[in-house]
Amino acid sequence: MSKLQAPKGVPDYYPPDSENFLYIKNTLAAAAISAGYGYVELPVFEDTQLFIRGVGESTDVVSKEMYVFEDRAGRSLALRPEGTAGVMRLIAEHSLDRNSLPVKLWYAGPFFRAERPQLGRYRQLQQVGIEAVGINDPALDAEVIQVADQAFKSIGLKQYQLHLNSLGCFECRSAYREQLTAFLSTLDLDPATKERAAVNPLRVLDDKRPEVKNQLVNAPQIAKSLCRACVEYQQEVEKYLLQSDVHFAPKPDLVRGLDYYTRTTFEFEHSLLGAQSGIGGGGRYDGLMKAIGGSDISGIGFGIGIDRTLLAAQAEGIALATPNQLDIFVIPLGEGAKSMAVSLVHQLRSNGFKVDMSYGDRALKGAMKAADRSGAKYAVLLGESELNSARVQVKDLTSSSQTDVPLDKVVEFFSNQAKEG
Repeated sequence: MSKLQAPKGVPDYYPPDSENFLYIKNTLAAAAISAGYGYVELPVFEDTQLFIRGVGESTDVVSKEMYVFEDRAGRSLALRPEGTAGVMRLIAEHSLDRNSLPVKLWYAGPFFRAERPQLGRYRQLQQVGIEAVGINDPALDAEVIQVADQAFKSIGLKQYQLHLNSLGCFECRSAYREQLTAFLSTLDLDPATKERAAVNPLRVLDDKRPEVKNQLVNAPQIAKSLCRACVEYQQEVEKYLLQSDVHFAPKPDLVRGLDYYTRTTFEFEHSLLGAQSGIGGGGRYDGLMKAIGGSDISGIGFGIGIDRTLLAAQAEGIALATPNQLDIFVIPLGEGAKSMAVSLVHQLRSNGFKVDMSYGDRALKGAMKAADRSGAKYAVLLGESELNSARVQVKDLTSSSQTDVPLDKVVEFFSNQAKEG
């Protein structure tokens, strides 16, 4: 019988490398929490219509990449390909927008897209995201971007660049759409791309294929079609970013792969990741809530890829998490000692120490090897003679020094060691 493997495009994370993954995830989340964002746990699958109406039926995400299935009642459901639409559904369903605004939420977890797998592009991708909903304010846009920037700085990343653009409001974007459509009609595009241009011409600007990108060099820029209000809004965003010490580079051809974006649009790219250089991005989505049946309020958010941020940190050679090392490894020698060891492990864990013990009645040599591999600083040896004398031997696995400690003073001993550093 053949050995089973994880589905193609789904990475596994396991110790000790999984500690780095968890560190990245927690650091990204910490930046959101420090800015007042509350946590939400989203369903892994939703009604398919949520993404068709919210993300856009013409997008690659919905038309080509979603995992869609029917439940036993024949309802069409989809594994979530992104987080924003789900957050909007949650806010509308539970009337969170009727309370104090903006509603500021963060989330984390796996998202699913049937893409062609390669390094940094997975079918199960891990993200941390935030959404700030209900207020149309350039300062809020700047805050969302600053949270992402702070998260990357906290990890220690240096070789990344923030790109910034405005996609305008619905009114000024309509005029730009006409210009862009006329321009695209003159290009030598394949039938599928022509069809995409007819449905949503801005999506063509996001095409990464060289044969398309080379033809877009002289494409009209949306910045020249922005109305005065959108220009002033973008200027305010840029002013607040500079005041927050967030460095950025304008990118007039920047668009995002989802239909709901308006005005502020941004993306973080890392110079060492090659083709899959994007490590996070987002923007404002003024019509999304209304599109899924909620109130007509605006929002802005981002999604940061945990997988790609981890790759970026590794590419820069950044030392990430200190491994989740044990404090103490307890070694019982003999059946009577095992019973006492189980009790001692419980006491130590109850007092905040990270503790493991030797299982399977190993001999001393094998148990000491296990203690060394565990990364624990101390080993506690508990044999029949120690049991009879109500004492244990504590061995410092770094210096190899050994201390005789009364059994009822073990917790106190390790508490004193922790205080001494």
